Amino acid sequence: TEKGYGNNDVRGPDARHGTHVAGIIGAIRDNGIGMNGVANNVRIMSVRAVPDGDERDKDVANAIRYAVDNGASIINMSFGKGFSWNKKIVDDAVKYAAKKDVLLVHAAGNSAMEVEPTNNYPNDRYDKKKLFGKRNAKNWIEVGALSWKGGEDAVATFSNYDQQNVDLFAPGVAIYSTVPDNQYENLQGTSMASPVVAGVAAILRSYFPKLKASQVKAILQESVVPLNQTVIKPGSDGEKVPFKTL
Repeated sequence: TEKGYGNNDVRGPDARHGTHVAGIIGAIRDNGIGMNGVANNVRIMSVRAVPDGDERDKDVANAIRYAVDNGASIINMSFGKGFSWNKKIVDDAVKYAAKKDVLLVHAAGNSAMEVEPTNNYPNDRYDKKKLFGKRNAKNWIEVGALSWKGGEDAVATFSNYDQQNVDLFAPGVAIYSTVPDNQYENLQGTSMASPVVAGVAAILRSYFPKLKASQVKAILQESVVPLNQTVIKPGSDGEKVPFKTL
């Protein structure tokens, strides 16, 4: 229940990851410097909730609420962990974001495994539901990572996957973006794929501000380019599966 803690030091001991993610979404386009962010008409609110390691549920919940209360339309969440100590407080924050019509975009993780609501946090599955209540958050998009290679190597070798719990895939390998001190680097991870989706969602909400978060999610799911080929399953010894199973 403790709130109102923290400070304005969003750089912390290492701002590389967050700066890279922010640049993917909103780096200035067509200025001849570095790279182009996905979206033009955006403002970035930096909320540093994750240390160099697993985040605390309390910090995630308070970070979501802080972002919502300060005007966020879309929250990109390039973090995750395998165990949740107090999932209910995160669920309550997700419900709060849903009530305020804020879209949550979350990286599926880099463990090359099939993710479920019991092994990958945070997630869109509410632990407890009221009678006849909704079990899954409708304002949540779970994002896996694609490679630039295409074909059977289209899926990033590290990406988590699941036919039910991962909504779509986006570029996440060798992504060139901003890092501190006016530098640029190639980084990879579902952490890079998630802000690609958040950036596209920002374009949609910019052009069509009356769209609900659930409608933005539906548009993204209906308008992605389907991959119909077989691909190498992440974490396997070359096993090939239909992409749709991931």
